[in-house]
Amino acid sequence: MTDADGPRIQGKLMRFGHALRGILICAALLPVTGCGGGGGGAQASAVPASQSATGTSSDGWIPGVYAPASDYAERCAVPRTGTDPYTGKPYPDVPGTVTDQNNWLRSWTHALYYWYSEVPDLDPGLYSTAQYFDLMKTAQTDPSGAPKDRFHFSYPTATWEAMEQGTSVGYGVQWAIVSASPPRKVIVAYTQPGTPAASAPADLVRGAQLLDVDGVDVVNSTTATDIDTINAALSPTTNGETHSFTVLDPGSSTPRTFTMQAQDITDQPVLLVKTLSTAAGTVGYILYNDQIDVSAESELIQAINTLKADGVMHLVLDLRYNGGGLLGLASELAYMIAGPTETAGETFYVQQFNDQYPTTNPVTGTAITPMPFFDTTQGFSVAAGQALPTLDLSSVYVLTSAETCSASEAIINGLRGAGVQVYQFGSTTCGKPYGFYPQDNCGTTYFSIEFKGVNAVGFGNFGDGFSPQNTPSSPGVTLPGCSVADDFAHALGDPNEAVLSAALAYMADPSSSVCPAPTGGGSPALQAKQKSPARIRVRSELREMLILPKPPHGPRP
Repeated sequence: MTDADGPRIQGKLMRFGHALRGILICAALLPVTGCGGGGGGAQASAVPASQSATGTSSDGWIPGVYAPASDYAERCAVPRTGTDPYTGKPYPDVPGTVTDQNNWLRSWTHALYYWYSEVPDLDPGLYSTAQYFDLMKTAQTDPSGAPKDRFHFSYPTATWEAMEQGTSVGYGVQWAIVSASPPRKVIVAYTQPGTPAASAPADLVRGAQLLDVDGVDVVNSTTATDIDTINAALSPTTNGETHSFTVLDPGSSTPRTFTMQAQDITDQPVLLVKTLSTAAGTVGYILYNDQIDVSAESELIQAINTLKADGVMHLVLDLRYNGGGLLGLASELAYMIAGPTETAGETFYVQQFNDQYPTTNPVTGTAITPMPFFDTTQGFSVAAGQALPTLDLSSVYVLTSAETCSASEAIINGLRGAGVQVYQFGSTTCGKPYGFYPQDNCGTTYFSIEFKGVNAVGFGNFGDGFSPQNTPSSPGVTLPGCSVADDFAHALGDPNEAVLSAALAYMADPSSSVCPAPTGGGSPALQAKQKSPARIRVRSELREMLILPKPPHGPRP
């Protein structure tokens, strides 16, 4: 269904604070395309020769017959004992088997997975649980040739719960992958002030190239062991762990080596706000990097108030490194950009589940309800119900990259649905119109696609991302603007930085003739093919999500 005629949501979503308990997550890491049809292909993972095509196996499996997932929930081969430190409640686990765990995955997937009819019905008694979960997804491809489902993953529940509580271990640096295949190129995109990355001995700056991690060659290594070593250092999990890095600083010909110790990092979501005087008039610039930290609400309000006082006529919103986060923040920001004239009565976002649930959210058991453009604070870091400031703009200039994901893409899609003109500069976004409710069972939290999000006109088919109109061979949804590679030789917010410069030139002369030769690239399909043992990961899947409040006490299928 589309949401064009859906009623404006009655009341606001529940207030929730720094502890993001009970939340809904939207797909991570790599893009997906529209639902149903398209592509094809056999199941990618091998099925054992002993797998029976029909009939009943020794463990009671009957093809096509699915008991409720609740019949198998918390029946664990290794039950947890004691009390969950995050909920304060005893673990619900009872003794069970691996087959019980797999039966739960099988029934849960059949009930809620967006492409449930494309999942092979495999004997749960023939696999480990990790293997079985990997098979519980579609093997079809999208029009670009990439796998339709590239979001399927799981995490230890303890790791996920720590993330919910706002704990983020790292160094305060965001890396960018310029070239994913050897010879690989990994560059510093930015650092957070006061963090290990921005302080001695690291003193990292934008444009520094990563050459070596813990003795492993980042540029040329291909073995799974080496890539595991690199990823373990780039995405630390424990406060206090130390790793060695070798970098080549901008303008230098001599590499240097230093160590950084990981610590709990508090991000500054809005890293830069400035006003630029241009030929097109006064332009506001916002570098918005993180929608997971609830402090973004107060920082965004302050940024909009500053730019409004400066009388800006245009806005450049830099989302190049924004992996997504709280959808409520995306809605608030979209409203603050466009104001009531463009958004009054409009839907910002609405979920569409699989064809078994055309009008009902199967997880909550409630009617599917659209999210509006919020015109008041939702209580993330400012008291709920406060009127939001607005710039009242009918257009916005958005800077993007392959790291622009989920809730940051929802800003683009939501504004377009309300009739706001979105211009795009940079590279194709990662393409994440799909989402899921994370579900724990036996100490593992599973993330499996359950819905698609669409805007006020029912559009959500941007699984191959949004692309500037002159992007070479892009399968994505094209928007007016320019394809431009990230410019690491200039500081973010510098009018001479290539991506920002292209946006400013386009404002003065809105035609493709002012675009430089297209260099943005970043095809999501090409990224998907890098999902292999030789793939460098610059941030966790858990940092690339779309988050909605999850109503309490939802039924379990």
